[in-house]
Amino acid sequence: MPQIQLTPAQRKDHRAEAHHLDPVVMVGGDGLTANVKKEIDAALNAHGLIKVRVFSDDRVARDEMFKTLADELNAAPIQHIGKLLVLWRPKATKEKAVDEDRMPGPRDFKVLKLGRPGTRPEVKTLRVLGNQRLTPGGNIKRAKPKPQTSVKKRSQT
Repeated sequence: MPQIQLTPAQRKDHRAEAHHLDPVVMVGGDGLTANVKKEIDAALNAHGLIKVRVFSDDRVARDEMFKTLADELNAAPIQHIGKLLVLWRPKATKEKAVDEDRMPGPRDFKVLKLGRPGTRPEVKTLRVLGNQRLTPGGNIKRAKPKPQTSVKKRSQT
């Protein structure tokens, strides 16, 4: 897979975003093993922008690792400073599963509560859950449960 090409301005923005990040994956003395590449790939899927720390003292080997990771994982090489490698790959958008049986969530209502004569009315925010209703007096009542029917009556319908 080819690596992602970025403009210098985009690379600069990603370097700025990566400044405060801590290394997510650390490459030890064994170098780039299949498990290390798998972890880097998982971190890129989860975060998009990651730092990788390489414990090797060989600059040429680190530079080669940087290029290899960018090519094999389809990531953009952002920065290589010392023993830190910064990689970026756009995060995949997750499709939201739609549940047809889902009930409505909580709703917030503002209710005007009248106090004693001569005082200002008080505005209260009430959270009404899906199984509750708001009465005209500003109180919350639970919805009435459905009456239970016997197995015999359910099978007849």
